[in-house]
Amino acid sequence: MAEYEKKVRKLLMKYGCFFMRHGKGDHDIWFSPVSNREIVVDGKIKSRFTANEIMKQAGLDFRFR
Repeated sequence: MAEYEKKVRKLLMKYGCFFMRHGKGDHDIWFSPVSNREIVVDGKIKSRFTANEIMKQAGLDFRFR
């Protein structure tokens, strides 16, 4: 199974999103200036669907296939 966590974080930074703080457990809180909202990024993203949902919440027009 593919690991999407590093790819998601790299894409978030590429589009201007930035790390705000650590959340509960292995979750981190990021801010997306595109969608103007905070998004939660899990420390272990193994599902393509979860990775795509994070991209959607960030307001980015990018989908993993």
